Amino acid sequence: MSVRRLAEEQFQPQGFTFNAENAVWADATIRKYPEGRQQSAVIPLLMRAQEQDGWVTRASIEHVAQMLGMAYIRVLEIATFYTQFQLKPVGTRAHIQVCGTTPCMLRGAEDLMKVCQHKIHHDPFETNADGTLSWEEVECQGACVNAPMVIIFKDAYEDLTPQRLEEIIDAFGAGNGADIKPGPQIDRHLSSAEGGPTALTEEITPVRTNLEPPVEPPADEAAAAPTEAAKPKDAAPEADPKLKTPATAPAASASNDKAAEKEAAAAPAKADAAAKAEKPSLDDASRPKGIDKPATPDDLKLISGVGPKIEGTLHDLGIFTFAQIAAWKKEECDWVDGYLNFKGRIERDDWLRQADALARGGEQEYIKVFGKKPR
Repeated sequence: MSVRRLAEEQFQPQGFTFNAENAVWADATIRKYPEGRQQSAVIPLLMRAQEQDGWVTRASIEHVAQMLGMAYIRVLEIATFYTQFQLKPVGTRAHIQVCGTTPCMLRGAEDLMKVCQHKIHHDPFETNADGTLSWEEVECQGACVNAPMVIIFKDAYEDLTPQRLEEIIDAFGAGNGADIKPGPQIDRHLSSAEGGPTALTEEITPVRTNLEPPVEPPADEAAAAPTEAAKPKDAAPEADPKLKTPATAPAASASNDKAAEKEAAAAPAKADAAAKAEKPSLDDASRPKGIDKPATPDDLKLISGVGPKIEGTLHDLGIFTFAQIAAWKKEECDWVDGYLNFKGRIERDDWLRQADALARGGEQEYIKVFGKKPR
């Protein structure tokens, strides 16, 4: 591991304090830990200091040490050990971390680094001329399926080409980084197969295990003679059909009657299951009202529980906006649940509250309500 040292004195500010918002956050974070264990908050506090100033300064290390009652050297050891802490000034608008581990390297990470050298600076950790951009090579960042990729601050940008990375760098350099959507930069949903699912796309007939009850045979087969394997071991050999007496007829008739009774009893349940499997009618009064497709439909995939396939189905029903979903009544939710065969998923995933937050204020409102970014 390379030696990591603090930046030279010429870069070090004279002091550090958390701003008002971060000071409240820091106090709340420290209180999460039991009495005598407050020093466990050292990494979160250092990370928040870095987010405030852009990098970890000597003054911020001293301030965190004082807040937690730690020796300065203890906090310095942590700041210089973990590579997520930047020990010198980096780009104020973007510090690009290019993954150089084997999967990304095999998919073109070296070309991404060349883009950074050309667009920002030849050497890592050095800023461009106006100090807004910088870059470095890092180890695995956990998106191997979507290689190659980079991380900018807390967001990952995956499935990159050199051309796409140039566009992202230009956007951040111009102060428009918020316009770039994180995640895969191709037609891929999260880490699923590129272009959509390629396996298990057909319905599979379930295999009955020994733990499941046997399937009841149809009535017209119930009277059939049992096979040798089904006979009790102590059963006497079946007599020659020519030697059968009329006394055997009532037993066969009773067997037929019992099978018919079981089939009749199971019929309502089977009919009910078949009715549940059928989709509700598109002419049902409970169906949510659709609209014509707007010029820019909302990205319904931001709602947890909605993927590309479900979004397409909702579009077919005329559902294109968060506001439509947020306004659904219970009967409309039940209709969509039945149409999508969800069995209560809309309520479990809280679609309506998610859609309401996104409709009122987009991702920022979603973060306020749920404490995290939408998927």
